[in-house]
Amino acid sequence: QVQLVESGGGLVQAGGSLRLSCAASGRTFSSYPMGWFRQAPGKEREFVAGISRSGGITTVADSVKGRFTISRDNVKNSVYLQMISLKPEDTAVYYCAASVGSTATTTPRQYAYWGQGTQVTVSA
Repeated sequence: QVQLVESGGGLVQAGGSLRLSCAASGRTFSSYPMGWFRQAPGKEREFVAGISRSGGITTVADSVKGRFTISRDNVKNSVYLQMISLKPEDTAVYYCAASVGSTATTTPRQYAYWGQGTQVTVSA
């Protein structure tokens, strides 16, 4: 069981970078694979990146591969999303989530715990 709070969003110009943070409360953070999702206005929530319990295995969506990197620090109870070369189409609310499964799957329904989201806006 974990509670999640995202931070680090904001307004950035195309080509810029942002680092999102997700701070977790609770004592079982390391038991959960973690994921980042995003949802743009009028769009469905989509998978961005996932990371295993130990951080040894990561998965990123094709749309952000090579630009976004997910990482975690179980000592600090945090998960991060480093975003570089941002594009206007990256504009969305970004959510941190904890999976109830054994892996960081791509489907939102597999994640039991969600943060409130942080807005990322990329201007042209």
